[in-house]
Amino acid sequence: MSDRNSQRGAAPTRRTLLGGAATLGVAAALSGTAARAQSGTPSDAAAIDLSGKSVLITGTSSGFGRLSALHLASLGATVIATMRNMKGGKRAEAQELADLASRDKLKISLIEVDVTKDDQVSNGVREGERIAGRALDVVMSNAGIAISGPVEIHDHATLMRQFDVNLFGSLRVARAALPAMRTRGEGLIVQVTSQLGRLILPNVGVYCGTKFAAEAMFEAMAYEIAPFGVEISIVQPGGYPTKIWDNGARYSNELLADLDEERKSAYAAHIEMAQRFFGGGGSTDPMDVPRAVADLIAMPNGARPLRRTVHPNTQASDAANAAMAQVQAAVLGNGPYKDWHAAVTG
Repeated sequence: MSDRNSQRGAAPTRRTLLGGAATLGVAAALSGTAARAQSGTPSDAAAIDLSGKSVLITGTSSGFGRLSALHLASLGATVIATMRNMKGGKRAEAQELADLASRDKLKISLIEVDVTKDDQVSNGVREGERIAGRALDVVMSNAGIAISGPVEIHDHATLMRQFDVNLFGSLRVARAALPAMRTRGEGLIVQVTSQLGRLILPNVGVYCGTKFAAEAMFEAMAYEIAPFGVEISIVQPGGYPTKIWDNGARYSNELLADLDEERKSAYAAHIEMAQRFFGGGGSTDPMDVPRAVADLIAMPNGARPLRRTVHPNTQASDAANAAMAQVQAAVLGNGPYKDWHAAVTG
């Protein structure tokens, strides 16, 4: 769990801040603690028990979503695992996940949800709430795609494809889940972004743009929904060996197949670099992400960090997070938004 309270003494919780119990010293203390508010200290994974928690996860056909579904269910959670194009449950990835759940006696229910389709998102969240028997405790918005290449070579359809999944899809899911969470007075949205939501690399600028936008939108939403007792934690993974690399290479090749010869020639060296970007994610352990998510879920309400970087090397993104946290504290910490800001970062 985060050590913010021990470092500052008996700091107010988010609810007491919003309930009017904040002292004048809280806003002043924010500038010194803003960086710490970006990342909690992981708790003992062996002690985590998520029994009684309901978690809806998007993008569970592979990668972080699939691993998180299995891991969180192994810790006792009721998991609603969603993926697109389930083919009536006959999609190989859906069958495999269902078989593993049955074998290990895990509480995993599979639902077809394409995050780019309003009706599927709405119906999927309602079904998740029915399975949970109430508002969802947690939504892990994980579905995402990556297409590399210089910004100019992205046609409108390719541009919108990435934004529709990575940004608008996450908003659809949040909008579907938030009404019941607000009524209940608690809930957690775990938004998976990327270290490339803080750092910019050439030749993946559109992907960075989707993740920067998600970072901004969900931080703003964190302040807006704090008065309702609902929290947001943004998880920022680095590179991991998941299927996003194979899918990204395929999507990028489809883009290049339709690219006009002038741009293909002009950006030849860039395109070569972009193709090397999808090199597989290295030898890092993708289970880092499910473990981080489990830790966030297990934290008490009001103690969760706004952001959690996840990777063996988080130096650059930690520096960016700390710098922006100080800027946000200066902008929001003493004005009309100060209580909301303190509730999220305090």
